[in-house]
Amino acid sequence: MLPAAAHAHADHAHPPALAEAWTLSPMVLVPFGLLALLYAVGLRRLWRQAGYGRGVGPGGVLAFWSGMAVMALATIWPLDAFGAWSLAAHMAQHMALLAVVPPLVLAGKPFAVVAYALPRRWSGALHAALHRPLSRVSDWLAPAAIAHSAVMWAWHLPGALEAVLAHEALHHLMHSSFLLAGVWFWSAAWRRLREPQTGAGGGVVALLAVMMQMGFLGALLTFAPRALYPVYAARAPDIGLAPLADQQLAGILMWVPSCIPYLIGALWLLWQGLRRSARRTPAPERTP
Repeated sequence: MLPAAAHAHADHAHPPALAEAWTLSPMVLVPFGLLALLYAVGLRRLWRQAGYGRGVGPGGVLAFWSGMAVMALATIWPLDAFGAWSLAAHMAQHMALLAVVPPLVLAGKPFAVVAYALPRRWSGALHAALHRPLSRVSDWLAPAAIAHSAVMWAWHLPGALEAVLAHEALHHLMHSSFLLAGVWFWSAAWRRLREPQTGAGGGVVALLAVMMQMGFLGALLTFAPRALYPVYAARAPDIGLAPLADQQLAGILMWVPSCIPYLIGALWLLWQGLRRSARRTPAPERTP
């Protein structure tokens, strides 16, 4: 299948049809397929040993596979192929990798589940080597929020996007940085619930701050009086989009739908924080 499939950014002679908009790159398919296989095997072993729903519940499993489905839409079909022609498609791909895939995949507890798919000696060695540094990194909420915003702003500069469309290695680097920055930020936000001193407050502030940054950049693209990306100004008409309309659609996607996961995450953290605070508050003594 791989030799017969044209890669998304390899040929710009004509835009692909929807049925042909596949990106069958080993750089994407191998890690994607490996993660899916290890998770399925690990989940089967975990539930067989501990019982159905133990360790990770059905809701978490559904969230994980939903995140994998969104990742497939973003990197395999069809957004990656159309991202070479439409800024809106490229923006939808970026926001999926940054704002949607990480919280959904993390909700399925992939590290714990995948450990059950590995030989016990391997999983023990990986746990001993990675648990402490990953836990320490997950405590760094402010650096994670800064990295999240920096990745978002840097890759959406016009020069950066033009370079990405011209160099395939840079294209993979961009998508990897979006995914890693998203995983780091979302894992650090969830971890704030375990902080006895600060609770969920820091996570709520960070989520809202990142959401405001994303909304600001989306508003800039939406209300810009001219097309800011020459490469898309030349290509968008080939798929029936006016360049400015394509840019406005990209800005709206970043401004409104992409902010929803952060708002939901902030509300969820606030709710969980209030629940924990209520449980820690002692009940008033009754007067005899």
